[in-house]
Amino acid sequence: MTLSTVKTDKASAAVPAVARPAAPAHIIKDDAEALSIARKLASDFAVDAAKRDRERIWPQAELDAFSQSGLWSINVPKAFGGPELSYATLAKVIEIISAADSSIGQVAQNHLGVVAAIRTVSDIEQQKLLFAEVLKGTRFGNAFSEFGSKRAADFETRFVDAGDDVIVNGQKFYSTGALLAHLVPIVALDDEGRAWYAIADRAAPGLTVIDDWSSFGQRTTLSGTVIIDNVKVPKTHLVPGYKGYDKPTADGAIFQIIQVAVDTGIAQAAIDETVRFVRTKSRAWVDSGVDNAWDDPYTIQAIGSLTLRLHAAQALLEKAGLAIDRAVASPTAEAVAEAQIVTAEAKILSTEIAIEATNKLFELAGTRSTLAEHGLDRLWRNARTHTLHDPVRWKYSILGKYFLNGENPPLHAWS
Repeated sequence: MTLSTVKTDKASAAVPAVARPAAPAHIIKDDAEALSIARKLASDFAVDAAKRDRERIWPQAELDAFSQSGLWSINVPKAFGGPELSYATLAKVIEIISAADSSIGQVAQNHLGVVAAIRTVSDIEQQKLLFAEVLKGTRFGNAFSEFGSKRAADFETRFVDAGDDVIVNGQKFYSTGALLAHLVPIVALDDEGRAWYAIADRAAPGLTVIDDWSSFGQRTTLSGTVIIDNVKVPKTHLVPGYKGYDKPTADGAIFQIIQVAVDTGIAQAAIDETVRFVRTKSRAWVDSGVDNAWDDPYTIQAIGSLTLRLHAAQALLEKAGLAIDRAVASPTAEAVAEAQIVTAEAKILSTEIAIEATNKLFELAGTRSTLAEHGLDRLWRNARTHTLHDPVRWKYSILGKYFLNGENPPLHAWS
């Protein structure tokens, strides 16, 4: 895709923008309250999760409840009126929500990552302006990735100076959350090739968001094509994202830890569903010599193994969150590398347990668990789709280079 071939023929399929919240979002007081709210929301979100996946129903009411709950502002600094909670808590919140509906958990990812980036790279006035929006309940979507580029970090979307504004042109895909966002951060390059977040109003003229996400998993992440045709963005909303990666910062690890939490959430859901099904619906195997499926020694061993592996991933997830806290407070090269390394370790384990647990679900629960009425296939589809982000084969490379040769991880949003 080049700027001269941006397609606008699908503009008639544009999804209208949604209204901003009528009342400010709740401000969470502490980590315990955040976890309590997440558990209550997750209980509600789980009720129709299978139906939303099956019929591809947008989680609009659920998303409104999620962002208004205060959970979308938990990493806003205290100096600007936010809770500034631990990234270990933020990750646990995403895990809890994702266990109920991993699409909803993923929708929050780029919003929280952009909030972190604003803290890192914006000046005080821009922070005041944008953090105030977040505390009101304004949701950031994303228009980062481009479908036809050679590498994920290659961008052809650009902006030009227009006085108090910039004018942005390009086309994006994998735009999680953009359909129901209030503001859409667009990754665009300046004339020096540096990447900025041009945060456009979702209703801005020339900004077209199309509901064409067709993946077999994570079906309701509110993603799709974003067409950017001479979109005007005020310079007050032009965030120098590149500054988060031209020196050591925790920004990349923050984007990554949220990915990890989505996957541990899926794994937790898969194990919970396996236990529930084995305890209530599965039959004992003919050669087992037992009357109940839950007494099958091979099933018992498998559940123990899965749970152990999940707990290991969750322990690393918490460790990564605390390492990120330290890197945010003091972004030395050593602290940032530690945060990246522990997060990479967690990413490997979370990917492996999400795929293993969603496979084992059907093996242990039996043929009956594949019936459409149970909707359990969504867990495998979601795990297989979401774990394709940031391939773990490259995480192993990062770890090996660090522990063998003392080489710090690269500084970008995928590390």
